[in-house]
Amino acid sequence: MPPPPLPRGLTDPRPVFGVGTLAWFAAALVLRLAGGPPEWIWACLTGGLLGLAGFALLRWQLSAIRCGSRSARRDLF
Repeated sequence: MPPPPLPRGLTDPRPVFGVGTLAWFAAALVLRLAGGPPEWIWACLTGGLLGLAGFALLRWQLSAIRCGSRSARRDLF
């Protein structure tokens, strides 16, 4: 017998993307204010931008699901 499905709150990746993205931008801000190495600041900004790209991909997948695209990954949400 397969286990029951997880609640939607535990399978939604948006909170994880949000917290991770904010953490990268906060780290960049802290490093900037503390006078950290420029390479570290750029690395943190890159992490934040990748988080925003992840949000864009999630939105793209949700719109594909709503439009009824056959290639959309319905098991993500």
